[in-house]
Amino acid sequence: MIYFRIPHLIFALLWIFFTQPMLAQTSQAKSAAISLENAFHQVYQKVSPSVVSIATQRTIAARGKRPASRDPFFEYFFYGKKYKQKRRQTGLGSGIILSKDGYILTNAHVVRRMTHFTVKLKDKTTYPAKLIGSDSVLDLALLKIKTKTKLTPVRIGDSSKVRVGNWAIAIGAPLGFEQSFTVGVISSISRSGIDYSGLRYIQTDASINKGNSGGPLLNIHGEVIGINRMIASQTGGSVGIGFTIPINNAIAAAKQLKKNGKIKRAWLGVGLDAIRPEEQKRKKLASRRGAIIRQVLSGTPAEKAGLQVGDIIVQVGSKKIRNPRDVIQRVRQSKVGKRLRLKIIRKRKSIQLYLVPEERP
Repeated sequence: MIYFRIPHLIFALLWIFFTQPMLAQTSQAKSAAISLENAFHQVYQKVSPSVVSIATQRTIAARGKRPASRDPFFEYFFYGKKYKQKRRQTGLGSGIILSKDGYILTNAHVVRRMTHFTVKLKDKTTYPAKLIGSDSVLDLALLKIKTKTKLTPVRIGDSSKVRVGNWAIAIGAPLGFEQSFTVGVISSISRSGIDYSGLRYIQTDASINKGNSGGPLLNIHGEVIGINRMIASQTGGSVGIGFTIPINNAIAAAKQLKKNGKIKRAWLGVGLDAIRPEEQKRKKLASRRGAIIRQVLSGTPAEKAGLQVGDIIVQVGSKKIRNPRDVIQRVRQSKVGKRLRLKIIRKRKSIQLYLVPEERP
């Protein structure tokens, strides 16, 4: 009996020795997965009451044909003739609650050209909304609803702290499916040149579709780090390339929309271009960094400050300029009526001058 039990005992000991660490690792991995799952659930529970669906509507004139009739007299005079009729056009988007008293932020393209807005909360209650203001450049709009109960505003994060590889979570109403929750990562933090807004978009592979517009992009803490705006797609559906307006830019814009109903932008009145290789050689420039002035409009702040065609802007305020986009972004960040210092190169000489930006007409 002893002779046969010893190998069995040795086998049992070896099995315990080799499998226990594997079982422990499996258990740790499972615990980590469950912990992450719980974190996602907590984000949804915390934020979803602050995410709304926005239904939009307007009535437009459309041409049609009068319907056929069995009356020969009617058909003789009217059948086939065109006449005007009214048609209802609808849209759908998402938004976030900014304050307890009912201010809601969304995309401008969600409400553009629409006349009636209805906001639906997570609990299915609906409210008519008033458009406070919108801006087509940044694609942001501010709505206001009136409620007897206090709303739950979102928690605002800091988009300047977002890093590639961070968790990215979207909540919205893609294709009308309200309160949809998708998860991905931050793919890029500085996508520029996509449009004329001057924004540096946050890129994510979290699934975003039509209807997500205006909804939030969140971090793992449930803080809003951006407003979902658009996707890049050859099919019209999500292929994992979505672009989000950084929340720092969105909140600054929302404050102006609340105060003025629009965004007041500083303006110089110049046409800018990149420095060409032949210009660098002809002007004997050390590099092609900067923005060359191709046009100065009459009666503008640029003309009043003495800027000339051919001047090269190399610094605005404390920011050194790499290209024309840097100038545009810096000027947009400045305030109307507040003096701005420019450093330019003119005929190989460095010149410093001051300019007072005016509101863009």
